[in-house]
Amino acid sequence: MGPTRGISIVLIAPALAMALALFVYPLGYSLIGAFQDRGGAWTLANFVRAWELYRLDTLYTVVIVGVSTLLIAVFSIAIGGYLTLGSSPLARKLLDWIYRWPLFVPFIVAALCMRTFLGRNGMMNNSFVFLGLMDQESAQSFLDWRGIVVTFVWKQTPFVTLMVAGAMLGLDRSTIDAARNLGASRLRVLLEIVVPQIRRTLAVGLILSFVTMMSVLSVPIMLSGQSPSMLTVNMAWRINSIGDYGTANALGFVSYLLTGLAAWFYLREAVRDKAAQGAPR
Repeated sequence: MGPTRGISIVLIAPALAMALALFVYPLGYSLIGAFQDRGGAWTLANFVRAWELYRLDTLYTVVIVGVSTLLIAVFSIAIGGYLTLGSSPLARKLLDWIYRWPLFVPFIVAALCMRTFLGRNGMMNNSFVFLGLMDQESAQSFLDWRGIVVTFVWKQTPFVTLMVAGAMLGLDRSTIDAARNLGASRLRVLLEIVVPQIRRTLAVGLILSFVTMMSVLSVPIMLSGQSPSMLTVNMAWRINSIGDYGTANALGFVSYLLTGLAAWFYLREAVRDKAAQGAPR
């Protein structure tokens, strides 16, 4: 072993040890614990209990995160597209400056802000009443699944937009300019020329956002006290209120499967694209 390699190992050792201690070990422990009872015997009872009690919550979680991911894709493409194809330099500069704000806001702070913004007497409804767009009696609270979706989309859209806009700005402008010179609208250029070329970057951003939203506890627990609830809330309740680590680990295992399935779809498409590019013509 040369001195350079030895120094490299020493430098990465603290980070590697921290990753093993804080991520790999808890992950392995939870996966094994999902198949064990309180006495350490192997069993599938945890999954049976999770299915009986939380199958509706699992579907609820998938719908919430799926809808949020779809809306994030729409908004990130729209914002990135205007930053790339927009005609107003002032509007592009303002949008480029404003859309990044949620990147620096933690999820727990975002949830606190949304509680005061989306409540029945929150800032959103009061603004509508002040502008004469609705009566105070018609105001309703959005502190339910809608509030969770709004918070997820508001928080994660800048992250995906940053990746998408960067990929769009790196494209060859010749095809875009040619399409514009032939009379294609900005929307058509965006959907038929730009988006197909940055779909991998978009997919990576959406998968990372999907995984992030699946793991968030603060937003669903602070914005919605209703049933069904998201899996993170159920896991926290099983551990803190009952001490049932087995069922909580089983729910975590289901979450791993859902996120792994999303990553598998992306990897499958990436392999297909690579194979198509390498095939003889």
